[in-house]
Amino acid sequence: MAFIQYLNFDGENLPLPTSYEVSMEDREADSGGETEAGTFQRDVVRAGVRTIAVSFVVTVKWLKKLMGYKQKERITVKYFDLETVAVKQTQMYVDGFKSKLEKDTSYKGLWSVSFTL
Repeated sequence: MAFIQYLNFDGENLPLPTSYEVSMEDREADSGGETEAGTFQRDVVRAGVRTIAVSFVVTVKWLKKLMGYKQKERITVKYFDLETVAVKQTQMYVDGFKSKLEKDTSYKGLWSVSFTL
């Protein structure tokens, strides 16, 4: 059985995530809000902006690679989009990077890593 390739950063396939969540939000301009008549006006600048929350359990080799992507200003991301059930490509950046030692091994441990794109 073949697994879906959920994430690819700059042409490199990432390991299978332990958690993968895609959310869609609309970005609104500051000019929106309640009018004098009491109605709400919504000025959408961008609709359907994707945010991906993901976590992995990885070796120290992948921990270093993922930290390297954290340092980049932006990366080309191919991701599995749940709305279209297809792979899409866009420019994103890593935010909220967290790592935690899960298990000490002779190979410098297994690490739990989570971040948002």
